[in-house]
Amino acid sequence: MLMMVDERLVKSLLGLVIVAFATARLSGKVRGELRDDRRAWIFGLAAGILGGAYGMNGPPLVIYGALRRWSPEHFRATLQGYFLPASLAGMAGYAIAGLWTPAVTHHYLLSLPAAIAAIVLGRAVNRRLDARHFLTYIHAGLLVVGAGLIAQSLAGRSAP
Repeated sequence: MLMMVDERLVKSLLGLVIVAFATARLSGKVRGELRDDRRAWIFGLAAGILGGAYGMNGPPLVIYGALRRWSPEHFRATLQGYFLPASLAGMAGYAIAGLWTPAVTHHYLLSLPAAIAAIVLGRAVNRRLDARHFLTYIHAGLLVVGAGLIAQSLAGRSAP
């Protein structure tokens, strides 16, 4: 998929879906909820496809967690438990496909300090987070991510 589908098109569509979902949830007009895991495979499939092809597996998982109304603690624990093995599998897939280059290694190593700082900051924020407003924060964050994807696709830029 990474080599055959225009990344700008995928980013635009994903951004539009995320913005529509977040806007509907923030407006209060759509209050749907997933009460069980029967549809989890749909979100897992979307995360796998987007993660494997574009490294963007987070939005479907965050939407799923929001629809399940996970607590902040459940959200953090579940996503952390997912992202490490998924990231390792993605990196192996890139290496097998010949997409892991010295430039990728260079950018990976440059990003480590920021990633570590984000983890520390995220834990500090999570401890102070008002659980009653957590889903509002999630939807606002999704809105920013979706708008960013749309802006990137319109500007014709690829993901770093």
